[in-house]
Amino acid sequence: MAPKKCPETQKSPDVAVLLKSKSRRSPQELEPEAKKLCVQGPVSSRKCESCCLLAELSSLQIPPQSSSIIRDLYQHKLGKATWPSLQQGLQKSFLHSLASYRVFQKAAPFDRRTTSLAWHPTHPSTLAVGSKGGDIMIWNFGIKDKPIFLKGIGAGGSITGLKFNHLNTNQFFASSMEGTTRLQDFKGNILRVYASSNSCKVWFCSLDVSAKSRVVVTGDNMGHVILMSTDGKKLWNLRMHKKKVAHVALNPCCDWLLATASIDQTVKIWDLRQIKGKDSFLYSLPHRHPVNAACFSPDGARLLTTDQNNEIRVYSASQWDTPLSLISHPHRHFQHLTPIKATWHSRHNLIVVGRYPDPNLKSCVPYELRTIDVFDGSSGKMMCQLYDPGYSGITSLNEFNPMGDTLASTMGVIIFSFGAKKKIGHRKIMEDYEDAVGQRYWTPQMGARSVKSSSCLIGQKYPTLRVGAGTLVAWDTVGLGH
Repeated sequence: MAPKKCPETQKSPDVAVLLKSKSRRSPQELEPEAKKLCVQGPVSSRKCESCCLLAELSSLQIPPQSSSIIRDLYQHKLGKATWPSLQQGLQKSFLHSLASYRVFQKAAPFDRRTTSLAWHPTHPSTLAVGSKGGDIMIWNFGIKDKPIFLKGIGAGGSITGLKFNHLNTNQFFASSMEGTTRLQDFKGNILRVYASSNSCKVWFCSLDVSAKSRVVVTGDNMGHVILMSTDGKKLWNLRMHKKKVAHVALNPCCDWLLATASIDQTVKIWDLRQIKGKDSFLYSLPHRHPVNAACFSPDGARLLTTDQNNEIRVYSASQWDTPLSLISHPHRHFQHLTPIKATWHSRHNLIVVGRYPDPNLKSCVPYELRTIDVFDGSSGKMMCQLYDPGYSGITSLNEFNPMGDTLASTMGVIIFSFGAKKKIGHRKIMEDYEDAVGQRYWTPQMGARSVKSSSCLIGQKYPTLRVGAGTLVAWDTVGLGH
């Protein structure tokens, strides 16, 4: 039975911009600005009438316009700017670039909601999406070719985890409710079955892979975690939790460090070199509600957890057993909704997560929007919200690609792609940025640096963009100064 309709699900007037400022301004002062920044395009074509709701969120401040990124890079090269200050400048510039999003593609390949998402490790515009019916789509939204579609078994075949094979990027790993964790190629051929339950009562809920250590780890709905080598040898199978293991994650820098999240309301951190039994964990992190996900930051120094109610936590490697910050955020669990999971930005210290307003929370306001929220990973402060007034879906999964310039989000069954207009000179800025941070992006097929260009709209206030129920969104976001 569907949940009771809440005030936030009611149709609200067109809202193109969500801002938070130090002082409240009158509607007369805000109206011209809202009209000016109203999103235009085929998906959000409705005009903002004079009676539209002008939303202000009291605590969010717009970061000040940063100085020229080229100047910051030069100052850093001369030793006059520290690396943390340069990173902060790049992050501020990135946040300002969020003003340039718009829809440029859409697709509807699935007959059931999306349940998993993974970015290709070497191609910045290619991702894999799995559905509740076991269907998998490999989508390169940067070209007009038809996406690769692999048909699933239908009911009972839900894809619970996807990871591309770093050793052969034309292959991917998948875990499913069908009861297997397997390796497949883009043609749909099953190359290896790593784990099989052989029972309709046991299925696999989570998956991660380490290319460096060449191991595969998967968790099931009974609390077991299985570790295997990529050549198929089972290393161990232990019951590490009392209930379903909703998420497993290997530390990207220390891949012997494993985090497991369970609906038994705990997250546990393990040393794979010292596991002897269910009690050999390094730390057990109790939560007040079941936990959907536990993700290590790209530098491996922090851990991000998402529960099934209204709390996001950040833990630090300096003291794993004590949360560095607690973020109050509505994302409650519902049976027919893909569990909402917060993730890290791949380059900046930012957290992205979908909002599911909860009228039972004191912080909930009438007609609260179902936005995509971006938080600062250190302070836990809300930096901006993405929202499109044309749609009212809930974004369960949000993940940036390895380049950090594109965000894919899933909402139900449809797929949307967002991009920004290209501007002359942006490629040169990207090259200077890459030279400074020492992170050039190469694809073996192209034999050259591959950079996704997009526009840089610095100094504009943040627009909030929403896409509809049942959509997968690719947000094209890079902006590096002017």
